[in-house]
Amino acid sequence: MFSKNVKKAQNPKVMERNVIAKNTVIVGDIKSDGDFRIDGTLEGSLITNGRVIIGVEGFVKGNIEASNADIEGKISGKVLISKTLTIKATSLITGDVIVGKLSVELGATFNATCSMKGAVKELNQANEQQKLSEKTA
Repeated sequence: MFSKNVKKAQNPKVMERNVIAKNTVIVGDIKSDGDFRIDGTLEGSLITNGRVIIGVEGFVKGNIEASNADIEGKISGKVLISKTLTIKATSLITGDVIVGKLSVELGATFNATCSMKGAVKELNQANEQQKLSEKTA
């Protein structure tokens, strides 16, 4: 009467969207799985598995870790984006940036040291090989 092959209903993972509105200042660290849009100010770290969007008037003074990011505002700090970082013409970024892929529009201000994940892996492998050859020599 009942089939053993009936699949149970699965709850799809819904990504939440969090917004820090204009004229809002948050001081402290934020950790989430959802997406973030920042039009106000964040003084602290933001860690998320989702996308970060910083609006034209948004400002982050601290570290950001995310899978993707679109930046129109200002960031001062360390930025670690595992997939794609898109820097719009109105943005101003200072600090350290580590990305998988980077897109910079004409007019953006990008005063940061930048590393791409693939290049970082290659450098680490080259350093390890050099250390091995020094030990054997």
